[in-house]
Amino acid sequence: MPMSRRVSGPTTAFRPGRFRAAGAALVGAAAVVALTGCSLGYQENTCGSGEYPVLTVNGTGSACVTDGEKPPAGYTRYPEGKVPQQVDDKWDVYWRTHTLDKDGNIIDAPAA
Repeated sequence: MPMSRRVSGPTTAFRPGRFRAAGAALVGAAAVVALTGCSLGYQENTCGSGEYPVLTVNGTGSACVTDGEKPPAGYTRYPEGKVPQQVDDKWDVYWRTHTLDKDGNIIDAPAA
C-alpha cells in the first residue's frame, strides 16, 4: 500500500511576481500623481469673494472693488461677458493687450 505524503505548511505558495506587480502599480500611481499634481489644481481667482474686477480706462491695469460699490475714478467695469474670472483665463489674457476708452469702446492698449 503506497503511502501518501503530507505536506505541512501553507497551502498557497509564495508568489514574488504578485508583489512585483503590486509594487509596479504603486510606483506607476505615484508617478501619475507627481507628474499631474501641478496641472490638476489650483487656479487663482481674479478677485476675492464679494468683489468684482474693474479695468483702468485707457490702460491695462485692474483692481477689485467690493460688490455694491462703484468703480473708483479712472476705472470702469469690464463689458458683460468679457470679465476675467481667473488669472490667465481667456479674458485675463485678452485684456493685457486691449482696454476701454472713456466712451466704453474696446481699443488696443497703448504701448508700454
